[in-house]
Formats: sequence, C-alpha cells, structure tokens
Amino acid sequence: MTPKPPPSGRPLLAPRLAAFGTTVFAEMSALAARTGAINLGQGFPDTDGPEEVREAAVRAIREGRGNQYPPGPGIPELREAVAAHQHRFHGITLDPDTEVLVTAGATEAIAATLLALVEPGDEVIAFEPYYDSYAAGIALAGGQRVPLTLRAPGFRPDLDRIAALITPRTRLLLLNSPHNPTGMVLTREEATEIARLAVTHDLLVVTDEVYEHLVYEGEHLPLATFPGMRERTVSISSSGKTFSLTGWKVGWVTGSAALVSAVRTVKQYLTFVSAGPFQYAVAEALRLPDAYFDDFREDLRRKRDLLCDGLAEAGFAVHRPQGTYFVTTDITPLGLGDDGTKFCLALPERCGVVAVPNAVFYDDPDAGRPLVRFAFCKREDVLREAVDRLKRLAQ
Repeated sequence: MTPKPPPSGRPLLAPRLAAFGTTVFAEMSALAARTGAINLGQGFPDTDGPEEVREAAVRAIREGRGNQYPPGPGIPELREAVAAHQHRFHGITLDPDTEVLVTAGATEAIAATLLALVEPGDEVIAFEPYYDSYAAGIALAGGQRVPLTLRAPGFRPDLDRIAALITPRTRLLLLNSPHNPTGMVLTREEATEIARLAVTHDLLVVTDEVYEHLVYEGEHLPLATFPGMRERTVSISSSGKTFSLTGWKVGWVTGSAALVSAVRTVKQYLTFVSAGPFQYAVAEALRLPDAYFDDFREDLRRKRDLLCDGLAEAGFAVHRPQGTYFVTTDITPLGLGDDGTKFCLALPERCGVVAVPNAVFYDDPDAGRPLVRFAFCKREDVLREAVDRLKRLAQ
C-alpha cells in the first residue's frame, strides 16, 4: 500500500537529509542476520569489555548512582577522568568543569559540534572517504561538505590540495586520525602542515579520535597539541572502541571553555543526558593501567595481521591499515568485477561473510567503487572461519 502524503502536503523528510536513508551499517547487519553470515561489516566487537568495568556499571546501578538524570555536562568523576586521560597520554591540561563535555557517544559529539559551530553556507573540509555521520551532521547544520579524497594505496592527505580547497567560506576542518575506513594515521609532518593552515586561515578544527589507542604504525598526534591549535580545536573521543563497550554510548568533547560551552548549548537539546551508571564505569575504565591499553592494541594488531594475510591469500588486494580495526581491500584482482556494492550484496550468499562497500563513504561513489571494508574486531576463531569462507571465492 502506498502511504498517504502528510496533511500539509509537505515532505516528511527535511530536504537537507533527503539523500540520507538507512545507514549502510544497519543494512549490512540486517543482511548478516537474515543470512546467518559472519558480520565483518559493522565495527562492533563480538566480546565484551573488561569485567571490572562491567562490574563497575552494575555496582553503580545497585548503589543508585546515575539511575536518575546525571548532570548535563556529565558526572564530575568522568569529566575528571577524561581530563586525567588527556594529560596522561597526550600532555593536554584541561579544566574538567569547563573544558570537558560528556556525550551520547562520539556520534552525538560530532553532530552537536557541527550544529554549534557551522552556520548555513559554511564550507567544511573533510577527509573522504568519511564516516557517514559526518555528511549527515554537516547537512543538518546547513553547511557545505568539501571532500579531500584519500587515494589508495597509501591514503595520504594531499596537503597542497587542502590548501587549494580553502576559500573565504571555509569555516572548519573535520579530521579523523586514525582514519575510518582506510586506517591511515597522520604523520607529524602532515599534522604540522594542517595545523599551520588552520592557524593561517583562522579555521576551527574538529578531530574525531575514537581510535586513538589503536595505532599500529606511527603515533597518535592530537592536533590540539600543535602550536596555535589549543583554542581552535574540538577533540572528540569515546569509550566504545577502546573498551569494547559500543552499546554504552559514552563519548566526550574536549577543548577550550568557549568551544565546549557552544557544543554544550546544542547537546542539551539533543539527548540532554544519557548513560548515567555507565559514566561511573567509564570513569574507572579510563584509569586502567597502561598494560590494559598496550595489551588491547597488541591483540588487535594480531587480528589485523590474521585477517589481512587471509584476505591476501583469498585474492584481495589488501591495504594494511596503520590504525583502527578496519581493513580496506580492492576486489578487482578476484576477477568478479569492480563494483564493491554489488560484491558486498552478493557476498553473504556466495560464502557467508558480510562486508561494507567503501563507495558509500564517498561523495563520488566511483572513487571508491572497487574498495570493500572488513572489520577485524572479532574473535580469532571467527576471523579464521571468515578467511576460510572467503578463500572459496577463488575456487
């Protein structure tokens, strides 16, 4: 049955979001559930985070901490833990009362930040391919997305191209390192030049750093630590990726008091508050010893190598990531065409594995046409089984 139009005759979906339907992650996860395939598409672990952190959440619930509305900026314990984490790992000193804001994951942090800082018509330069919420957030704010395409095999940012893209309408740089989906990690030279451009052109910078503890080659370099960047940078991260607790949706924004205040003004009209008891648990998680963070990274490094080696044996051209828990591949050598979207739609029936086509992360789908992303944040036995299945493609 065709649905009736709304009484007003106006479209149900705002024009700014008319091009955005269901996310590719939801679609591919539904496909995995429907076919019983191994889901290497959506980036969520198949094991839960540290037991002591989960127990901390249970304890908070039983003790009545966070069961009612927590403070709007986040509980003091978590804001203090975020500030301590930033100083411990990055040498950044923050006032937890004015320079830290707790959000419903990094996704809300990104949306609230863009709504707070971008005016209609402002241009936002972002690495392409990009996490899909970037495009939606820029559209919601009325901004204009200006892609800087990262190209295989290295997916390095073209610094001359960034400079050429900056116009009088450019308001903000939206950057992600370690970068999803390519796994690129900015070098010190690249970060230095990007910071110089931001200062020279008086640009705001928003950095998505959710994979900050998953760097296998190179180092994580927060742009807020570079000269002239402290007062113009909004840094975003979350607990989901680092502690394998993606369902808790506890993220944070850090930056100068003025920038954080602007984001908080918007955030209060989105979720207002969220995840009360989980905030207490994440505060404890952020204070785990260095050994936890080191072991977590090394575990994912082994899984990266397992999957990358297996994909190469199966016939894919593999772009081994420097960070994150995703690997980008080129399907062309398989001899099954170069359309990654068609490939991913057929893959569950062909061999019982789900992946995500990179084309959905580009303004120009042809730029990512043959590229396919796999997640390796799964148990080793699951990854081995997925590799065995994928090897059938070459048979």
